[in-house]
Amino acid sequence: MSGIVLHKEFAYPVAAAVSTFWLLTWQTIRVGAARKLAKIDYPQVYAEKAEAAVNQAAQKFNCAQRAHQNTLEVLPVILTGTLVTGLKHPIAASALCGTWVLARVFYTIGYSTGDPKKRNMLKSSTIGGLALFGLVLTSTASAVAFVRQALEV
Repeated sequence: MSGIVLHKEFAYPVAAAVSTFWLLTWQTIRVGAARKLAKIDYPQVYAEKAEAAVNQAAQKFNCAQRAHQNTLEVLPVILTGTLVTGLKHPIAASALCGTWVLARVFYTIGYSTGDPKKRNMLKSSTIGGLALFGLVLTSTASAVAFVRQALEV
C-alpha cells in the first residue's frame, strides 16, 4: 500500500490557494463599504433595478456584489484545479492560480466602478479565463495520469 508523497514544491500551490482567501476578504470589505454607501440594508442581496438606475452608489454596490459572487461561483474549480494540478505540476498550478487571483483583483476594481463593461479592465476577464481553463486542462491531465498509475499497480 502506498500513500501520497507531497513534493516540497507543493508549498507553492498551497500558498496560491491561500491567496484566494485574501482575495475574498478584500472583496468582502469592498462589498460592505459599497453596501454602506448605497444604504442597502441586509438581507437584500442587490439594490433593486429601479434604484440602481437612479442611484450611482446602488449601481456600484450591485457591481461590487456581482464581482464577489462571480468569484465565489468559480472558486471551487480554481481551488480544486490548483491542488490537483499541484500534485503533478506544482509550479504550473501556482502560476495559474496566482495569475487568476491577480486578474481577479483588476476584474473587481473595474467592475466596481459601476460600469459592468469595465470588468475586463486590462484584459483581466480574458487572462483570468485563460488561467481557469489552464487549471481545468492541467488538473484533468493530472487526474488521468493518476488513474493510469493506479491501474498499473
